[in-house]
Amino acid sequence: MNIAEYMQRIGQQARSSARPLASSTTLHKNAGLQAIAQYLNDQQDQVLAANAEDMRAAEAEHLDSALLDRLELTPARYEDMLDGLQQVIDLPDPIGEILGMRYRPSGIQLGQMRVPLGVVGIIYESRPNVTLEAAALCLKSGNAAILRGGSESLRSNQALARAIHAGLQSSGLPLHAVQVLETRDRAAVGRLVSMPEYVDVIVPRGGKGLIERVSAEAKVPVIKHLDGICHVYIHADADLDMALRIAMNAKTHRYGVCNAMETLLIDSNLAASMLDRLVPAMQSQGVELRGCPRCLELCPNAMIPATEDDWRTEYLAPILSLRIVDHVDAAMDHIDTYGSHHTDAIVTNNLDIARRFINEVDSSSVMVNASTRFADGFEYGLGAEIGISTDKFHARGPVGLEGLTSLKWIVLGNGQIRGG
Repeated sequence: MNIAEYMQRIGQQARSSARPLASSTTLHKNAGLQAIAQYLNDQQDQVLAANAEDMRAAEAEHLDSALLDRLELTPARYEDMLDGLQQVIDLPDPIGEILGMRYRPSGIQLGQMRVPLGVVGIIYESRPNVTLEAAALCLKSGNAAILRGGSESLRSNQALARAIHAGLQSSGLPLHAVQVLETRDRAAVGRLVSMPEYVDVIVPRGGKGLIERVSAEAKVPVIKHLDGICHVYIHADADLDMALRIAMNAKTHRYGVCNAMETLLIDSNLAASMLDRLVPAMQSQGVELRGCPRCLELCPNAMIPATEDDWRTEYLAPILSLRIVDHVDAAMDHIDTYGSHHTDAIVTNNLDIARRFINEVDSSSVMVNASTRFADGFEYGLGAEIGISTDKFHARGPVGLEGLTSLKWIVLGNGQIRGG
């Protein structure tokens, strides 16, 4: 396969699909998504069988546990995918929304209209559920999509693509509105991120290496986050039972996800009592603890010393760094120094401290008395997410339908000309 020719064909087909898709009605797009849902429901056994083949191959290649977890499609996760698709169908269509219409002294009327971005390229590792999430969000927001999943999930993605294309065809939407690349050749990524004539934005989802490569090579805008070094800070005025529930959920609910807690900060005023509860609970789940010197003094046999690198590491594994701090400013200083601006949480019953934390922590999601695991498009009511952005321009945090749109000015007149 000639990758340059293949990718040019893919790009041309996506661009030619973008215009008719952008002008499709909400009713037409929802009908296409409903058709996809029906085909996915009918073809569940085939998709799960393809995923089982991917899992066997990945295990034979000794991929790490975090990648295997993201790759696996269980019946429950398949049902979650379909639920997410239905949420996207139920969401209001942002396309065509008119904002801020007003008259100017010249008599013209102007405002802004929400429009699709055009063609969105999504590059991701493992996680075949991203194939459906990305396709659904792009279709609902009127964007053509080029999807490049990891080589380890190729069979799963192709099985999902067959159902998606069947739904597009049966509903009369452009067949090439969603294209899943059929090659494992890494050169396809390099071509995809360097085709500004065909692609309007790139969304990489995966490990730091992938995102750094895409950011370095891309000739089109990129929506991204590099790390998910998420913190929970247990303040002196926290309820210990609540703090323990939140910490355990944030760390152990799932390890290989970007919104899992990697560092726990504990106020010195309740460190001893908190660690008495937390350490055995974490150990019962097989979590390795790495503590600061003050933690080691309190629990010398329960953890190993944390290094400077630990504070900067996204483990995506059953490993947790712990640090005792003296006040909220020390906690926020730590987050500012070592955090990734993804998701950070505080547990406290002190409203003033909670307000300070919300105002001063510069992350895309900041939480009070809730697990970092809620930083997710599905949980935010977006139906699904195309990714999470820690950048500050265009979109920030979980990127759903609105994040896949832009605004253009529209001007209405009745013959006005500019004078003077």
